[in-house]
Amino acid sequence: MKLFGTDGIRGKAGEFLTPFLAMKVAMAFGEVIPKKTGKILVGKDTRRSGYMIENALVSGLTAIGYDVIQIGPMPTPAVAFLTEDMRCDGGIMISASHNPYYDNGIKFFDNEGNKLSEELEKKIEKRYFENNFSLKTGKEIGKSKRIDDVIGRYIVHIKSSFPKQLNLNGIRIVLDTANGAAYKVAPTIFNELGADVITINNNPNGFNINQNAGAMHPEVLASKVKEYRADIGFAFDGDADRLVVVDENGEIIDGDLLLGALAFYLHKKNKLKNNAIAVTVMSNSALEDFLKKYGIKVYRSAVGDKYVLETMKKYGLNFGGEQSGHIIFSDYAKTGDGLVSALQAVAYMIESGKKASEAFRLFELYPQVQNNIIVSEKIPLEKIEGAKEILNEVEKQGYRHLVRYSGTENKLRLLVEGEDENRAKELLDKLTKFFKSRLL
Repeated sequence: MKLFGTDGIRGKAGEFLTPFLAMKVAMAFGEVIPKKTGKILVGKDTRRSGYMIENALVSGLTAIGYDVIQIGPMPTPAVAFLTEDMRCDGGIMISASHNPYYDNGIKFFDNEGNKLSEELEKKIEKRYFENNFSLKTGKEIGKSKRIDDVIGRYIVHIKSSFPKQLNLNGIRIVLDTANGAAYKVAPTIFNELGADVITINNNPNGFNINQNAGAMHPEVLASKVKEYRADIGFAFDGDADRLVVVDENGEIIDGDLLLGALAFYLHKKNKLKNNAIAVTVMSNSALEDFLKKYGIKVYRSAVGDKYVLETMKKYGLNFGGEQSGHIIFSDYAKTGDGLVSALQAVAYMIESGKKASEAFRLFELYPQVQNNIIVSEKIPLEKIEGAKEILNEVEKQGYRHLVRYSGTENKLRLLVEGEDENRAKELLDKLTKFFKSRLL
């Protein structure tokens, strides 16, 4: 059994993610990471099951001698920041991100606020299954305390990422906090910077996180931006590490257009390290072609913000992201941070002197068509006879393809991209028929 997926541990709360699993994995984490201060930070989003998992984590960590700092509902990037800022040995975020309320997850951070390496995850899994922990007794047992005022530290940190010469006076912004972890912190930050703020979906009840709200349902935000005649709208997901932007006309800005505009903004300000960015294999080639005009190099990683960050570190970059809205400004955050991204986006809009609809549409995307095939077995693609040849054929016609298995489901994902949408669809149909004949 494998515990870790592409972003921590995730599953149905009470079924896969039980308090027993949470307690044991907390002990495994505590015994694998270097112990220096003896403190571990624990945050969560607004799911009802967060109480159950939080208490189990605290029980496991105190049992092996750690002191636990509980900070309650806070964004994932806040946990990453505060883990380092408060000199903790590690941090844990309880969240299933954009998933429905009945799922939950556990994300881990090291003492510098970085997501764990795969090597460290494997060590934690090994320790978990060994199930032989060094429980403490007497005065060596740890303690826990809840701190409610750390939100102020994070707010100051986020606001410092916004250019000091700018303010948001006179700008109307609609925020959709998805009834999730940013429901307090997001409106506070934008209000303090002077914006006219309208916040929706900011009344969490434990079950409405991401429900017809936030980054997974930007059409809700889009209608409100039009209704309130706002200048721009920002939607976050349940743990606020993802951002979707809506322009003043209620049109959703594609994630690759957003990445392109923000990379262009940093480049113009001479703040784009090594004049390059990191994106995933999912990003549209039009983004790459647009940035080439400005001498900006694009590096591609596997899908997942963890892999984007690894690529950024490898090439010494300070900007990267996924078209899904995970955007990393590593000068300000160790992981994708929806609030940092939103502030950078609105700063760019102000400095461009343009409305959002113009500022964020600097190029046209190439048509991209996708399909999924449900498979019973994930046969390695290199072992499928004829696969290499048919994929080469697609490339020779000038179309980009992406064929990969889902990391969480028994699905083969197919993508074809190119200048002519009809031809892209024909090639996708051809690939779909081929892989169905080999895998079904």
